[in-house]
Amino acid sequence: MLNHKIIKIMPSFDVISKISYPEFDNALANCLREIGNRFDFKGLHISIERKDKIITTLAPDELKLKQVNELLQVHLIRRKVDPRVIAIKNSENAAGSSIRQVSELEEGISQENAKKIITEIKKLKLKIQIKIQGEELRAEGKKRDDLQETMSAISAIDIGLPIEFVNFRD
Repeated sequence: MLNHKIIKIMPSFDVISKISYPEFDNALANCLREIGNRFDFKGLHISIERKDKIITTLAPDELKLKQVNELLQVHLIRRKVDPRVIAIKNSENAAGSSIRQVSELEEGISQENAKKIITEIKKLKLKIQIKIQGEELRAEGKKRDDLQETMSAISAIDIGLPIEFVNFRD
């Protein structure tokens, strides 16, 4: 006679912060196309390049650099990529009279942000366990309603990065 145990898995979901690189590259390509077509950028050497998580922007002066950054943000929003993923660092002088700006793409939930989210959720006094798993969080609880309330509470917390909920298991 076989003795089968039924293991009940608690409802859970994962909290992540990821960038859709194909969409980001499309936004970058659209931005470069618009820069090539715009009258105020004609004849100027302006470039934006992405290598892994580093974005290098070259522009002739601070004003053009600011315009290029705003244009990139507009194109990111059009492609439904949150512009908060770009951490702009300070600009420096490059060859000739141009200015180079190096920005970094931020992905994943840092330990500091994860702890901030966990403390905010614990204040709600729900029967939810949240675990840090690398650069993502896993929330588990017995009641689906508690998990949904946790999702809305996490959405309300501003950590400066876009947050997604994946792998909802019931």
